[in-house]
Amino acid sequence: MELRQLFAPSDLLVGFDPADKWDAIARLVQHLVGQGKLPAAAAASVVEQVLARERSMSTGMERGIAIPHAAVEQADHVIACMGIVQRERGLDFESIDGQPTRLVVLLVIPRSQKLLHIRTLADVARVLGNEGVRESIVSAADPARAWESLAAGDVATRR
Repeated sequence: MELRQLFAPSDLLVGFDPADKWDAIARLVQHLVGQGKLPAAAAASVVEQVLARERSMSTGMERGIAIPHAAVEQADHVIACMGIVQRERGLDFESIDGQPTRLVVLLVIPRSQKLLHIRTLADVARVLGNEGVRESIVSAADPARAWESLAAGDVATRR
C-alpha cells in the first residue's frame, strides 16, 4: 500500500503530545472520528480493540516507531493516522529496543483482510525504517511538510 495514499496531510498530527501510550491510542482514534474516517458510534469499540492488542504485546517497534493496530469489523478499508511526538524525550511505548517513540502510527484494518493487514504493517515499517525519513517527519513544522517527507520516503523505498 502506498503510504502517500493511505495518509492525507490532515492524518499527520505534528506536535502530538499524549500523556502515555494509552492516551495516544485514544487520541488517535478520536482524530479519525473527527476527520470523518471512523463513525463516532464505533470509536469506543475500536479503542478497546486496539488497547486489547496493545495489552497482549506492545506495538512499540525499534527506532522510535510504534504501530498500534487492530483488525476490526467496523472498517471496510484501512484507516490510518500518525502522531508525531516532537518533544525530545519522546513517548514511552515499551518499545523492543527500549528507546522512546517519536512516531505513533494507528492502523485500523478490516478484520476480513488479513493479507492487507500484514502488507500495510510491512509498508509502514519499510518507509519509516529509513532514518532520514523519520528525522524529516519528526522535525516537520506542519502536517503538509510531514506528509511531503513521508511521500518522498515512500517513493524512494519503492525503487
